Amino acid sequence: MTGILTTTILTFILYIIIAVYFILKNQQQRKTTIKAAGLTLISLFIITAIIVYIFMPTITIPNMTIANLIVAFIGTLGLYGLTMSKPFTKASRPIDIVSSGIIVLAIIAVPTFFILGISALDNSYDSIKKQEMEEAKPLDKDATPIVVSPESARNKVQKAMSVVPNTQFYDLGKLQVQMINDDIVFIAPVEFSGFWRYFRGKETEGYFTISATDINAQPKFIESKMKYTNSSYFQHNIQRTIYGAYPNYIQSGNAQIEVDEEGKPWYVQTLYKPIGFTNKPNMSKLHVAVVDPVTSEVSLYMTADAPEFIDGSISSEMASDQNEYFGKYVHGWLNSIFGKRDVKIPNESGTESNVTPIFDEQGNMHYFTDMSSPKENIDSALGYTLINARTGELVYYNGEKNNGIMDSKGAREIVDKEFPEKNWKGSMPILYNIDGNPTWVVNVLDPNGLFKQYAYIKAADSDFVVFGDTARQALDAYRIALAQDPSNVEATGEAAGLENVSGEIERVVITTQTTGQLIQFLITDDTTIYTLSSTKAPLAVFLQQGDHVQFEANMLDNGTAIVEAIEIDGLQ
Repeated sequence: MTGILTTTILTFILYIIIAVYFILKNQQQRKTTIKAAGLTLISLFIITAIIVYIFMPTITIPNMTIANLIVAFIGTLGLYGLTMSKPFTKASRPIDIVSSGIIVLAIIAVPTFFILGISALDNSYDSIKKQEMEEAKPLDKDATPIVVSPESARNKVQKAMSVVPNTQFYDLGKLQVQMINDDIVFIAPVEFSGFWRYFRGKETEGYFTISATDINAQPKFIESKMKYTNSSYFQHNIQRTIYGAYPNYIQSGNAQIEVDEEGKPWYVQTLYKPIGFTNKPNMSKLHVAVVDPVTSEVSLYMTADAPEFIDGSISSEMASDQNEYFGKYVHGWLNSIFGKRDVKIPNESGTESNVTPIFDEQGNMHYFTDMSSPKENIDSALGYTLINARTGELVYYNGEKNNGIMDSKGAREIVDKEFPEKNWKGSMPILYNIDGNPTWVVNVLDPNGLFKQYAYIKAADSDFVVFGDTARQALDAYRIALAQDPSNVEATGEAAGLENVSGEIERVVITTQTTGQLIQFLITDDTTIYTLSSTKAPLAVFLQQGDHVQFEANMLDNGTAIVEAIEIDGLQ
């Protein structure tokens, strides 16, 4: 309530000045004017307090200026009406000057704040902690686990809602991905389904967790009652609780829950103070509010200094805003409209506010987004960004060494066109490094959001697509397809350190594929299955048991290896 009262009082500064001026100038009707000013003040104060309570405007210079002008204008009309003053007469000329001044100020203020907002875009762009790397190195599949799509996870959790006590009161809240005890999981709070449900229930029952890396995992319900939530009303609403504590901070997106080491949920909300006389964000000074959903206690931290259990102290909405500012305003607002030099547009294929959360090998969460050209009908990726979900640091991989790869929109369209009769759709495309090849990995979902398959798409070749029921199956099939691809002779050799292997052939199998012949063999005292395409070594089709060979192979993590070059004794 403190924030609401403070905001309401600040909106009346100009009106109070005008009311005092009315009283001093209207000497013949001073008592009437005082009564009119008081009645107008009380009426407007109550109405404004209700409006502030509902909409919760942040205490910023633009917001308070516009609010003061509106209240002053309406209040002046009230003073004219209640004092029966006739405007624009000789007697009311001093008062008319004030009322006219309000209109002039309003006319000036709106375009002024618009211009200031445009000029502040450069400052917002400069406030982003960013670096650019020339090589658009794709994400490594081991460092960044392939996760279950949120649509699929939500579908499963929705079906498990019956385990919640008084389940008729609740709906499922926003899914948030988090790492708990080295496991990446989705967390979804149980939220009220409406006002009367809140009125009856008073508090929610807890939250669900479900693995974000195991497509076969089932949701678990954790009982943990919460009184202050996103779906609660009045003083129990999380947004209003944060606003009451920090009304001078702008809230970015909706609050989401994260769970500490003891399993206790907390609501976290990204906050920022605007730049100068605008509402534009200063992204170098982002804060996070952490709210206890039982006691409503609010703590404020710099995002990087938030408690360790919080992975996403920067909201997906703020990450999306960072991408937009970084891509559009690299050379200012005017260039973003006309010349568009170096302008990059974030694609909208992300799972949360157009970004996709992923984790690196250290367990740090990042938001992934690929960038494309502002030109229409161009579906090649210019590069991609990774935004650290705690520090806000943005790294842009510009793709200069991987020119010509398709963007995430193109990858999704490939999947969409593959199953038109089933209406299966592509979801959550992420760019991975598969043996040196930029590869889009896409979840294939049915119309109900249920997972069906993985699609592995070679980012530089839209016709190179492999599907699999599991991530491992699809990955193995994709690697074998890469080994057979004539255009991929040196790709895997560039990707990883090759191992030199020699030995005697123990078993060999040769199969004919559409792109050539595929040779698979074992060597003595080695259980690794070696795969070689005849397009890389034509003489390998004559391999037989007992041959002695020396070769270079890219050793994979599933007991297989891709042979890049081979020497066969007696056949060279």
